[in-house]
Amino acid sequence: MPEARKEEVLAFDHVTAGYGNAVVLDRLDFSLQRGESLAILGRNGVGKTTLLETLMGNTRVMQGAIRWQGADITRWPSHQRVRAGLGWVPQEREVFPSLTVEENLTVIARLGGWNLKRVYDFFPRLRERRGNYGNQLSGGEQQMLAIGRALMTNPKLLLLDEPMEGLAPIIVEELSAAIRRLCESEGLASIVVEQHPVLALEMTHQAIVLERGTAVHAGPSAGLAADRGLLEGLLGVGIAEDLAR
Repeated sequence: MPEARKEEVLAFDHVTAGYGNAVVLDRLDFSLQRGESLAILGRNGVGKTTLLETLMGNTRVMQGAIRWQGADITRWPSHQRVRAGLGWVPQEREVFPSLTVEENLTVIARLGGWNLKRVYDFFPRLRERRGNYGNQLSGGEQQMLAIGRALMTNPKLLLLDEPMEGLAPIIVEELSAAIRRLCESEGLASIVVEQHPVLALEMTHQAIVLERGTAVHAGPSAGLAADRGLLEGLLGVGIAEDLAR
């Protein structure tokens, strides 16, 4: 039987972007298929978070175009991108501290397959803590809440910026499994920026390594994870501990 035709949901076409006159991303070019997950790797300051910020409309695009499901969204405001299906989980989590878990989830909810019950089924701990305020949660619970809140907007693409930062290993294992399940079982595309490269590669199908805002490597995550020499060469000093996991 012929292979099923993949459906492109996102594309960066030679995008140059940054803040004011400062260029951070330089002619970046990549695409993402429906249900596919992508790891964004690189040293500190190479533009990983800026890539996500550019997707959400928070930077200045100087050249190139961003396509979402075939539409040019380069000049769309952030709220229009959220309505179109981009779900954002920021590095700071930005949980509302004075709202309960349930209020955090429902305050930005949009109609669709992801509702309160489904999020609680996906993260049972949030159901247990539904009456607690955002500032009463552990770091892991806050990250579950941040992901759950993004799911309540019923996205087609989930953007995760350092989702495992500062979390205990057992929570990292639980959340990384949840992220993989979202792609494999739910058909949700995702882009993951993560400081631990091996963990990021375990969670994703494809990977891009950035250097000075340009992609210096792109390919299957499994292949890059298997080539420790290439991975260390691309990411340099500081990943030996991660490679030894």
